[in-house]
Amino acid sequence: MILLRHGQSEFNLHFTGTRVDPGIIDAQLTPLGHTQARDAAQALRGEGIKRIIVSPYTRALQTAAPVAEALGVPVFINPIVRERYAFACDIGTPRAELARAWPQHDFSAVEEIWWPAIEENAASIIARAGLFRAEMAALPDWSDTLVVSHWGFVLTLTGTSITNGQWLRCNPTAPAPAELVWRA
Repeated sequence: MILLRHGQSEFNLHFTGTRVDPGIIDAQLTPLGHTQARDAAQALRGEGIKRIIVSPYTRALQTAAPVAEALGVPVFINPIVRERYAFACDIGTPRAELARAWPQHDFSAVEEIWWPAIEENAASIIARAGLFRAEMAALPDWSDTLVVSHWGFVLTLTGTSITNGQWLRCNPTAPAPAELVWRA
């Protein structure tokens, strides 16, 4: 499968410069983030993607939109690929609001409040990534899937820290990374 980190968000823009949480809830993409999403759509055209799994965070949905349009593939919303809940930007938007903002997507399998109530510890995201890895490994066509996700989730699946708009391949049948370094 291919893992794509969402484009630059308003949170990323401010946090990268200050290393202080700016308090932006469910951050949207910046103009650069939208450009990164369009660039990813072009770069992924020849990769044989047949479906997109995307986190319900607005920045991930905004990143997936031009990719889905360019590739003409279905989008599936799955909170399991969300970010590790640790900052204000990891407070999501309730399902009903997302469904109104994104009527082309099916949010029926998403709970109204789908993000954790408290900060997610490393063991929790490792378990969540392990569950997703196992679910994907059980699919015969996992290699045809694009997952639009977040820094912490991609790091947990691969052991690799990637930048906004960057993508990499991940084989869910391979062992999980033995060690994780939780620094952006």
